[in-house]
Amino acid sequence: MRVHAEIFAVSAVVLAVVGCSSTSTTTVPPTVVPTASGVTSIAGAVPSATSPAAQHVPVTADLAGCGSGQVDVTGEVMSPATGHRGVKLTFSLAAGSAPCTLTGYPGVDSGAGGPLLHADRTPRGFMGGLPQGSDEPPTVTLDSGHPATAVVEGLAFNADGNGCSLYSNLLVTPPNSTDTRTVTVTIDSCALHVHPVTG
Repeated sequence: MRVHAEIFAVSAVVLAVVGCSSTSTTTVPPTVVPTASGVTSIAGAVPSATSPAAQHVPVTADLAGCGSGQVDVTGEVMSPATGHRGVKLTFSLAAGSAPCTLTGYPGVDSGAGGPLLHADRTPRGFMGGLPQGSDEPPTVTLDSGHPATAVVEGLAFNADGNGCSLYSNLLVTPPNSTDTRTVTVTIDSCALHVHPVTG
């Protein structure tokens, strides 16, 4: 009876101490979560400065500038406006070519129909070009279904009011390239101006 009384007294003391505690803690085993790399991690853990989660930075591959054979060029006559003439050039990715970038001004010369004209490079004009306040040509990515464009323009009359030659094609070289293409398109002008490629 004495042994039982002592056991009862010890149990009462333990229960009293537990009952007086203001907080209790429950130990939950960590949850191990498999990751795509095969490395396991503990759910709910805060990544340290050296953990893979903290060091992950998205990487975007830099695309190279378009080279010879990568760009197809077409032209479309724009609607004339108060003596101004314009052609919209479209630069698209050639079939089978990897995406690439264009930056700057295409080279444009007149073809058949009159004296040789070299297009002056200007950021904007009456028919198009860069927005006001922005003279820095953008870098445009060419990929499937996403071409770039540039505008060639001029006046159909000279300073004396006489009409200018009607050209039946233009010789166009994409920016930073030597791959000149003959684009069948008409424009009557005494001088040509070309603006940068835009997306």
